[in-house]
Amino acid sequence: MDFDLAAGRELLERTPHALRALLGGLRPAWTDATEGPDTWSPRMVVVHLIHAERDNWLPRARAFVEPGGPRPLPPFDQSAPEAEFAGLSTDAVLDELVRLRGESLATLAELRIGDAELAAEAIHPRFGTVELRQMLAAWVAHDLAHLAQVSRVMAKQYRDAVGPWRAFLAILDR
Repeated sequence: MDFDLAAGRELLERTPHALRALLGGLRPAWTDATEGPDTWSPRMVVVHLIHAERDNWLPRARAFVEPGGPRPLPPFDQSAPEAEFAGLSTDAVLDELVRLRGESLATLAELRIGDAELAAEAIHPRFGTVELRQMLAAWVAHDLAHLAQVSRVMAKQYRDAVGPWRAFLAILDR
């Protein structure tokens, strides 16, 4: 499927609400569980998405559409700023993601991205020359990857409890 901004936006609008529906009001046994050492809990995935919302997608999108391109994209540290959100409930963190995503999508609409802008290029620190359409498609795929990650982490909490049904639940062994 080729990237379509309207179709991608449909998913980007829904991701924070899907996470709130899945994680909101749950006990920490679900939201703070991990797959083992050095892995993220569902809550940390949400914190990472907030971090990416503030420091990755929109700052980089602006670099594509500013005159004088192709410009270097600003660097992005993918680690989640856990300490910043340590005192907040998971519900508060989810609310912040919903708020920030709404702002991001409003800003994206203000950029008035058409075919010419989608083809605009910038210089990624690792990949070299990339197009805006590729980065926006990556944003959508990034959301989907983290939705799958959250589901996988949560499912694995019942890895042993499912008994023989584990044979039918491939997610438990990924």
